[in-house]
Amino acid sequence: MSPGQSLRAAVEAERPLQVPGVVNAYSAMLAQRAGFRAIYLSGGALAATLGLPDLGVTTLNDVCEDVRRITDRVPLPLLVDADTGWGGAFSIARAVHDLAKAGAAGCHLEDQVQAKRCGHRPGKELVACDEMCDRLRAAADGRAGSRDDQFVLMARTDAFANEGLDAAVDRAARYVEAGADMIFAEALATLDDYRAFTARVSVPVLANITEFGKTPLFTVDELREAGVRLALYPLSAYRAMNAAAAQVFGALRKEGTQKEVVGLMQTRAELYEVLGYHAWEDKLDAMFAKGKGDTAPGG
Repeated sequence: MSPGQSLRAAVEAERPLQVPGVVNAYSAMLAQRAGFRAIYLSGGALAATLGLPDLGVTTLNDVCEDVRRITDRVPLPLLVDADTGWGGAFSIARAVHDLAKAGAAGCHLEDQVQAKRCGHRPGKELVACDEMCDRLRAAADGRAGSRDDQFVLMARTDAFANEGLDAAVDRAARYVEAGADMIFAEALATLDDYRAFTARVSVPVLANITEFGKTPLFTVDELREAGVRLALYPLSAYRAMNAAAAQVFGALRKEGTQKEVVGLMQTRAELYEVLGYHAWEDKLDAMFAKGKGDTAPGG
C-alpha cells in the first residue's frame, strides 16, 4: 500500500487510532516498537528542535527534510503538520506534492491566518471559510499530481475558540465538501463538543490530546464513546525527553557527575537493540573479512 492507503487502513483498524508525535527517526523507531500503527510530525515540535517558537516560522524544506529522515527508517504512515500551507494556492499544491514525494502519508492544513499561533494559545485569527476551502482545493490539486493519490488531506479548524461550537462544526462540514478526508477539531473542551463534531461531520474526526492545553487528557475509551476516530499526542514524548535532558544538564553542572541521573537514561544495550547495532556491526565485519580474503596470496 502507499503511505496514504496505510494511514487510511490504520484509521479503520483501530478506533480511535492513537497517533504519537515523533521528532526524529529514532523516536519514530521507538514508537514503532511500542506498537503504534501511525505517527505524527508536529510543526511545534519541529520548530522547537530548531530553537524557534511555533509561530509559522519553519519552511516546507525544513519539514520535508525531517519527513524523509523519518520515513526512510520507519514504515509507519506519517501524518504531517503543514500549518497554513506556506503561501497561496500554488504553494499549497506544491507543499502537498513535496510532502507526498518525501514519504508522508497525509498532512493537515489549518484555517488560521498565515501568521499563525499554537492552537492552544490566545490571539488566534482565522481566514474566511471560503479561503480555507480554496486552500483545500489547492491541496487536492497537489495530491492529484503527486505519487500518492490516497494521500490524506486533513482540515484543521481552530474556530471553536473564536466562533463557538456550531460555527466550528459548520466550517468542518464545508471543509469536507471542499475535499477534506478527515477533520482536526482543535482545542475542544468537552466530550460533548466532540460528539457534536462526530454526529454532524461525515469523515473521521481527530482529537488533539496535548498536555497543558485547552483539551482535557481524555482516555481512548472516552474518545471512542464520543465517536472520535484519531487521538493525537503531538508532544508527549518530546516533552518527556526535554525534561529528562534538563535534569541531566543540571546535575552535571551542579554535581560534576551524572551518577545521580543515570537512572533517567536509556542504556547502551537498549540503544543498540533499537538500532539493530550488532547486525550492522556484523555486516561491517563480514565486508572487511571478505576484503581481506580477496587480497590474500592465492585468493
